[in-house]
Amino acid sequence: MKKLILIIFMFSGLWQMQSQERDDSHREKIKELKTAFFTQELNLDKKKAQQFWPIYNEYESKMHELRKREHRDLPNLECITEDDAEEMLAEYVTIEKQDYILKQKLFKDLKEIMTAQEIIKLHKLEGEFHKKLIKEYRARKEREKREEE
Repeated sequence: MKKLILIIFMFSGLWQMQSQERDDSHREKIKELKTAFFTQELNLDKKKAQQFWPIYNEYESKMHELRKREHRDLPNLECITEDDAEEMLAEYVTIEKQDYILKQKLFKDLKEIMTAQEIIKLHKLEGEFHKKLIKEYRARKEREKREEE
């Protein structure tokens, strides 16, 4: 019985690692696509790209951490107390403030290497890239659904 439990844990661990590797692989692929898209659309030459990407990657990393905090698993909302809900609201406000501060810092740092117009274009490109990702995701899910039928 102990061996069976051990084997189940091993397979469970392998499955989780494989799932994590797939998620990491997808994240890397998205990052590569985003890098190519921004580099092309912003006409980043080699020198400007070397200045831009460390600033932008730091921003993205910090934003990823904020999103993880914001989208943590929510308990069954009917089972939480009012005090817990108040704490959650306070956390959301804190996250929004930190989001604002990160964007402020990003714009300030980018202002040293880019014009305000280029920064506005970047902001617009972020939205466009996100829409393209969603569109591609939906198309892929639709293809998978048709293939299953």
